[in-house]
Amino acid sequence: MNPPIKSTPLVAPGHTRPVTHLSFSPIQDDGTYLLVSSCKDGNPMLREWTGDWIGTFLGHKGAVWSSKISLDGSRAASGSADFTAKVWDSYSGNALHSFPHNHIVRTVALSPTASKLLTGGQEKKVRIFDLGRPDADADFLFDSNNSQSHDGTVKSVVWAGEHTGVTAGEDGKIKWWDLRTRKLTTSLAFPNPITSMELSLPTQRLVVTSGNTVAFIPVLPNGQGTHSLALSYNPSSASIHPVQQDRFVTGNSGDEWVRVHGMDGEEREVLKGHHGPVHCVEFSPDGEMYASGSEDGTIRLWQTTPGKSYGLWQGTS
Repeated sequence: MNPPIKSTPLVAPGHTRPVTHLSFSPIQDDGTYLLVSSCKDGNPMLREWTGDWIGTFLGHKGAVWSSKISLDGSRAASGSADFTAKVWDSYSGNALHSFPHNHIVRTVALSPTASKLLTGGQEKKVRIFDLGRPDADADFLFDSNNSQSHDGTVKSVVWAGEHTGVTAGEDGKIKWWDLRTRKLTTSLAFPNPITSMELSLPTQRLVVTSGNTVAFIPVLPNGQGTHSLALSYNPSSASIHPVQQDRFVTGNSGDEWVRVHGMDGEEREVLKGHHGPVHCVEFSPDGEMYASGSEDGTIRLWQTTPGKSYGLWQGTS
């Protein structure tokens, strides 16, 4: 028997500081997809599905903590320590809107039609902006009579369909909001702060990390169960295989490794290559690879099936 083919990552250089967040677009009409990376250097970067650099969004004056691409790939949004969230034209790289906040913006999300923007951060408030009326004041999502959305920094906002927003905070709570009424509809509490929450669009699940737990939660609470696993370490980020749904990948701020686990929690692979803690991981929308971003300033792209010809990888078969 031949030994298993070792996974050789592609390294995507360009950033000069720690990489804080990665997000893929859905598969576009031409079969390709995009990757946007956030970095403490303040310069989010857009890449082809191959990892090749397309361009850098220039304009932030502080670390960028979150960036996302619209479903159709035409827009990008970013949230920064410069107290702004920006919306960009992803074809030209031009900033279309810049929305001031009163503190660091940690997370952003564009609506499915890219007509609205959700933001959250260290103000503990979630804002909703109408991009058709960018000069209008933002609306806030406030919990009952509270003047904030969470009792801690808002770590993640995602858009779950056109009328539902989901937010996660360092208060350990995940909250679902009706964006038509701006009212809280339901919430879920974890014993530890939420460290990450990403929407897996193909599987319609939220992938959440909190303490040593990874949880897979239906994006719209519909009575179907949440699948939770306790790991032997505290993951910084996790992502589920979008097609097979049989494995997930994690980053860990405690070491420099990327791990692949089965859905029962069994550790299948430990991938070494980064030279600093791994802050973020994300599967590509076709499940053929996953990306990791690190304190070392690099993005690494890992093949799900090493040895297969895909993108810039030349297969062995």
